[in-house]
Amino acid sequence: MTAIDGSTLRDPDALRADMVRALRDQDAIMSESVAAAFAAVPRHRFAPDAPLELAYDLHRTVPVKKDEHGLDISVMSAAHLQAVMLEQADIEPGMKVLEIGSGGYNAALIQELVGSDGAVTTVDIDRDIVDRARLCLDDAGYGQVKTVLADGEAGVPDGAPYDRIIVTAAAWDIPPSWISELAEKGRLVVPLTVRGTTRSIAFERDGEDLVSHSYRLARFVPMQGEGAAKERKALLRDGVAVQTDDERVLFNTKALNHALDTPRREFWSGAAYDLPDELELYLTLHLSSPARLHASKDIVDSGLVEASALLGVPALVSEDSIAYRTRRENEDTGGFESGVVAHGPQAEALAGEYLKLLRRWAQDHRRRGAAVIRFLPGPAASALPENSVLKRHGVVAVSWH
Repeated sequence: MTAIDGSTLRDPDALRADMVRALRDQDAIMSESVAAAFAAVPRHRFAPDAPLELAYDLHRTVPVKKDEHGLDISVMSAAHLQAVMLEQADIEPGMKVLEIGSGGYNAALIQELVGSDGAVTTVDIDRDIVDRARLCLDDAGYGQVKTVLADGEAGVPDGAPYDRIIVTAAAWDIPPSWISELAEKGRLVVPLTVRGTTRSIAFERDGEDLVSHSYRLARFVPMQGEGAAKERKALLRDGVAVQTDDERVLFNTKALNHALDTPRREFWSGAAYDLPDELELYLTLHLSSPARLHASKDIVDSGLVEASALLGVPALVSEDSIAYRTRRENEDTGGFESGVVAHGPQAEALAGEYLKLLRRWAQDHRRRGAAVIRFLPGPAASALPENSVLKRHGVVAVSWH
């Protein structure tokens, strides 16, 4: 948030007003109804142990619970992301809404949107989280929100059908219950993880399928229980790892680690680097042997791996080589040019495939909203559609226009 004086830091009402203005300025809040909800709900009452400036920060999460390794397994999501998802949901007064993944605050925002004639149910698999949400909701005056202890994979059939289902944890799949519990003209907003990259996707029914033209960058803690992701992660060395959920991609950890010690090779596409979240989704679905490369700040500072890997970057891997995206300044391509860093004996071949995709995206799909995302529930056809990913309960198929 923008700098504010010490007196404002001690005034939650002023902080909340500043938050709403900033969310409007950043186009996270687009509607008067969502603005009114954020202005009404005292966010700090759902983060009683957090400093006020953290509770009202636009882009930071508030830790709620950690696992035995000290990793967050439940957080209060960043206000910016919550606003984006509520705008995607387009909730109207009188609606019945199911939230999967409880925290309390988001359910209170939803209650403001549905009004006294609407109904909100929030479900979580963790009793500590449900109890905490119940306590905070009651304390803030939202006793009408229903809290349920259950695995969100099954939804909450007792209250179905729902006009909106909003998932607030990263989901690897869309279980049949979320579709069957959705009203005929309902909308499912879910942070769906596809090949390691997550987007908040607003799905609507299209016959037996789900279809979406609305997807936004999102980061969430992963689902627990039956819906937990089954990903493989290989540590190449301290501070460098590769990750995939694609069963076709095999990691030869020793060979990939050795590849990083071979000379670094750079290849440049001559194409503009822009809209990294759109480009990342395109690369994720088109690379023939995709993974995500992660590197720590120490590794990046050493020069071994580019900064693009700090939050994970789409990588193309073979048994003994790896290639991933980078960029450099180039006024001829509008400011930045996309390129590839590659290591290993097959560096040139991997870079060649990667460069073709960078050029094709820049030429044909360099804009917001170029992708249409479908979920095809049920058993997969013998031949998967192009740019599709097999899940447990169906297939995610993406097309670009």
